[in-house]
Amino acid sequence: MRLVLFSGAIALFVALLGTPVAISLFRRHGYGQEIRDEGPTSHQTKRGTPTMGGTVIIVAALLGYIMSHLVTMTQPTVSGGLALGLMTALGIVGFLDDVIKIWKQRSLGLRSGAKSLGQGVVAIAFAIAALRFPNAHSLTPASAYLSLDRDIYWLYLGPIAFVVIALIMVAGASNAVNLTDGLDGLATGASVMVFASYVVIGNWQFRNSCTTSITHSCYWVRDPLDLAVVAAAMAGACFGFLWWNAPPARIFMGDTGSLALGGAMAAIAILTRTELLLLLLGGLFVIITLSVIIQVGFFKLTHRRVFRMAPLQHHFELVGWNEVTIVVRFWIVTGLCVAGGVGLFYGRWLS
Repeated sequence: MRLVLFSGAIALFVALLGTPVAISLFRRHGYGQEIRDEGPTSHQTKRGTPTMGGTVIIVAALLGYIMSHLVTMTQPTVSGGLALGLMTALGIVGFLDDVIKIWKQRSLGLRSGAKSLGQGVVAIAFAIAALRFPNAHSLTPASAYLSLDRDIYWLYLGPIAFVVIALIMVAGASNAVNLTDGLDGLATGASVMVFASYVVIGNWQFRNSCTTSITHSCYWVRDPLDLAVVAAAMAGACFGFLWWNAPPARIFMGDTGSLALGGAMAAIAILTRTELLLLLLGGLFVIITLSVIIQVGFFKLTHRRVFRMAPLQHHFELVGWNEVTIVVRFWIVTGLCVAGGVGLFYGRWLS
C-alpha cells in the first residue's frame, strides 16, 4: 500500500508544482490554444491560453511511478511498463498534433488519417506485447478472453481478435477523452475519478489474487498491485494539474494529455481484465462520444440536428448553462458511473 500512496503523492506534487512552470514557459514561447470559429462564442476569450499541459501530466505520472519504486526498493513490472508506455506513446502522437496546431495557428493539427495511423500503430504494438511475457504462473499481462470483472471464459477471442478489440478500445478511449476535453477541468476531473476507481480495483485484485490463494472469487491478473500504482500516479498527476486547469483554466492539457489519459485508461482496463467494466466506469466519456455519433449519424440521414452542438457539453452551453455548472454536473455524472462500476465489481466478487 505504501507503493500506491507514494506513487500518487509524488505525481500530485510534481504536477502541482510543475504546471505553473509549464504555464510560464509555454506563454513565453507563445504556445497558445487556437479556438475553432464554429464553437461557442464564449470560448473565444480562451484563445492564447497555454496548451500542451498534458506533458506535465505524463512527466508527473512517470516520476510518481519510478520514484515510488525507488523509495520502496521494489521492482517495476511488465504490466506497469506497458500501461505507461502506451500512455507516453499516445502522448507523443497528441504532442505532434498540438505542435502542428501552434505552428500553423489553427484549431486542427494532424490530419485525421495520420492521427488514426499513429493511434493504431501504438495500440497494435501494445496489444501484441500484452499477450507476451508470462510470469512464473504462466500469466501474461493481458489475456485473449473478453472480460467484465475477470475473464469471461466462454468468450475466447483468440490473439487476432484480441488485437482488434484492443485497437478499438485504445482508439475509442483516447478519442473519447479528447472529445470530453472541451470545457475547463472537465476531462481532468472525470479522469481523476476513473483512475481512483482503478486504484481500488487493482488493490482488491492483489489482495484476492489466485497466485496466493485459489478461491472461487480470486483474480487471475499478472500484476494487479503495480497497475494500482500506475492508476494512483495517473490520478495524482491529474489532481495536481486540475488545480491550474479548473475553471477558469490557466492551461489546457491539449491532445498531448487527452490521448495519453484515454490510452492509460484503456491499458489499465485491458491489463486488469475489466474491459467491459470500463464502459461503466468511464460512462461520461461514453455518453459524450455517443452524442457525437448520434449527431453526425442523424444529420447525415435527415439533415437535421439532435443537439444544438456536439459534443454534448457544448449543447448545454448553447442552451444557456454556465460552464462551471456543466463541469460540476458532469463530474457528478462521472461519480455516479464510477460508484456504479466499483459497486458492480465488488458485488460480483461477493456473488
